[in-house]
Amino acid sequence: GGVGIIGIYKAFKELQEMGWVNERMPRLVAVQSTGCAPIIKAWEEGQTASEFWHNAKTLAFGITVPKALGDFLVLEAIYKTNGCAVSVTDEKIIQAENMLASREGAFVCPEGAATLSAALKLAKTGWISSNENVVLLNTGSGLKYPETVKIEPKILTVDDHL
Repeated sequence: GGVGIIGIYKAFKELQEMGWVNERMPRLVAVQSTGCAPIIKAWEEGQTASEFWHNAKTLAFGITVPKALGDFLVLEAIYKTNGCAVSVTDEKIIQAENMLASREGAFVCPEGAATLSAALKLAKTGWISSNENVVLLNTGSGLKYPETVKIEPKILTVDDHL
């Protein structure tokens, strides 16, 4: 429900107050599935709170939050850091999950894969430039969602050898 972005924003504000971080904060990005995107809708409309998202549906269970209790804090973090909010399709989430597994050997949860999908989308639009450093957060293992991985293992016959 946005606790990650809320906590990151709070931590950076505290680091600034202690003088450990300069004035410029990293731009924070909220990522949701197109099947449940109340924060994205609120951000696009310039609102400070979201509305309940009816019929929420996405394979990324952890970001299926029709109305976050701290939505106003998530939106504040986005606005104050000149960040943005991005929605991605379940199809793009699965593609990102497979990309991370095949290229990096990381079996991430769909919620974590959504961050890669969003970063790719933002890079394509130019919101993220090629010289920027980007941090993507993954908070869970893909083992929690085995149904999202589509593999076609070779079926061995009696005469086959490993």
